[in-house]
Amino acid sequence: MITVLVIHGPNLNLLGKRETSIYGTKSLDVINKDITALAAELGINVIIVQSNSEGAILDIIHKGSYDALIINPAAYTHTSVAIRDAIAAVNKPVIEVHLSNIHQREEFRRKSYIAEVASGQISGFGPESYLLALRAVKGILPRQ
Repeated sequence: MITVLVIHGPNLNLLGKRETSIYGTKSLDVINKDITALAAELGINVIIVQSNSEGAILDIIHKGSYDALIINPAAYTHTSVAIRDAIAAVNKPVIEVHLSNIHQREEFRRKSYIAEVASGQISGFGPESYLLALRAVKGILPRQ
């Protein structure tokens, strides 16, 4: 069975409460339940973590006990060369996820340091972005 690591970055613990006009009303707990349910349906083992700390995210990526990574780096998308380098170093398939369409937002949000080391990017579909990413991972990984 394949294992997929899902990392939620900074401030995503506030989903459902913060800027609901941009990020929607679903809480992170509900999103995680949806991810877990689809993973079970697809025969994928999923590990889900959330951190507001760049260093903690690096440590999680470095552990490498997963076959693929789905990451919503949130604000670190536009600022973290360290997360970009950690992703490049582990050399695993990575899907970058965003709830909002970062390309329709402020100019500074349109630059992703993660995109150039990711297998793909899914943005703008709200919580469904995570589920699309899980299906994408299932499609790009060899059967295990």
